[in-house]
Amino acid sequence: MEYWQILLSILIGVLGIHYFFRRFNYFKRHGILHVPPVLIFGDMMSIALRRTSFADYLQKLYWFKPDAKYYGFYPTSRPVIMLRDPELVKEVFVKNFDLFPNRRGLAEFNDILFSKNLFSLRDQKWRDVRNLLSPSFTSSKMKMMYTLMFECAVDFSESLLKVSADKNDTDMKDVFSKYTNDVIATCAFGIKVDSMKDPTNQFYVYGKETTSFIGDRAFKFLFVRAFPTLAQFLRLKFLSDGATNFFKDIVKTTIATRDAKNITRPDMIQLMMDMRGKREGDKELSIDDMSAQAFIFFLGGFETSSTAMSFIAHELAANPDVQAKLRQEIDEALEDSKEKVTYETINHLKYMDMVISETLRLYPPVVFVERECESFYEFPPALPGEKSVTIKKGQLIWVPIYAIQRDDKYYDEPEKFRPERFSDKNTYHNSPCYTPFGIGPRMCIANRFALLEIKVLLFHLLARCELKPCAKTMLPMRLSKKGLALMPEGGFWLNVQRRSDMHPTIESTIS
Repeated sequence: MEYWQILLSILIGVLGIHYFFRRFNYFKRHGILHVPPVLIFGDMMSIALRRTSFADYLQKLYWFKPDAKYYGFYPTSRPVIMLRDPELVKEVFVKNFDLFPNRRGLAEFNDILFSKNLFSLRDQKWRDVRNLLSPSFTSSKMKMMYTLMFECAVDFSESLLKVSADKNDTDMKDVFSKYTNDVIATCAFGIKVDSMKDPTNQFYVYGKETTSFIGDRAFKFLFVRAFPTLAQFLRLKFLSDGATNFFKDIVKTTIATRDAKNITRPDMIQLMMDMRGKREGDKELSIDDMSAQAFIFFLGGFETSSTAMSFIAHELAANPDVQAKLRQEIDEALEDSKEKVTYETINHLKYMDMVISETLRLYPPVVFVERECESFYEFPPALPGEKSVTIKKGQLIWVPIYAIQRDDKYYDEPEKFRPERFSDKNTYHNSPCYTPFGIGPRMCIANRFALLEIKVLLFHLLARCELKPCAKTMLPMRLSKKGLALMPEGGFWLNVQRRSDMHPTIESTIS
């Protein structure tokens, strides 16, 4: 080896050591209480090596200093402050939102579908697009989409009964993801598909690809998060070109078809089409912008909603008394409505609301939320007797939703499934200790949509079927270490049986 190569290697090594030492010495230099760092990948290495699940990792961090309001840690090479105190969470995410308006997003994944969507947009651009899309999720729009969801649920339940008749043990995540795929295809893109009958349709195939965070894709996700600059240099992509082109082409084709045939539908694409010719900030929404918004709606709904449904089904099977009580509520609603179920009927099932809320407490769709500081901000002392801390622009803040919602300081017997804790007399829904869809102005824009599609699905499922544990059911629940998403070891397997007193027909009507 030439001398200059040796010198260059030494220089790179010294600079690398200096970089990591300075990075992982950040909290110590600034006098901030923190978890001792793990070099290179940070604490995420235990997840990459499948030693722990992401949710369990966060919960372990949460109990590092149980009396502290916050402390620092290094999930990768970038220092993050974890907030533990609900009142401090409210201060940052609601009262001082203008100082914490952004998250990192997914721009480093080198794809316009990630960089241009609402989740990744920042500052005024985010506000403009958020204001544009918000009318898609009002109660009136949900009422119009209800019929489309209802049709998907009818097709799904009929197909499920045929499948379960042949093989009672069912992978619930697999069948629920087909239902959510069909709902999003029709409600967002205006395209009718039936993934139970045709599981090879492109919507479902690309949906499975884009939402997979298991194995190599989980490692790639962590690598991009740990080394975003290097990922940009290497032009690493999370989506295949086929998936990217599919979502762009479907939006472009849908717009062209509707323009040519003067078709109007109550969905997200239509709303964005209606805004053409109007100024959105300093720029109109392009096809790429529209494609990105439709894509993030698909990405969020396909995975999180189907996972929530799977956990609900699991808890209903594991708690037959709860399932019986919910089934009775559904039967009474069908009897009162004479088998014609309205949007109002679905939204007035109080016990169903309680079951869903309790499941989302135990298994929130997103286990943490993130914000990025835009200016100097002073935190109160982390512990009594300590000094306040001033953070700088660029500091990342995490709130461990999964861990907070399982803290016995806020919930009695937090590991137990008790829907009654969400009865009318309790106020958890308005508490910073219950934030399954996030908190503040950047909370999930489509939470109403997600809840409605879950309710419609549950209504049809329990009106016709009974759920029971099978040999593959994970009891008690243990979370998988193979990916970043919440998932039981071995998957969501249940025994699905046709009810002996099944309701033969259920009709939808708009009141």
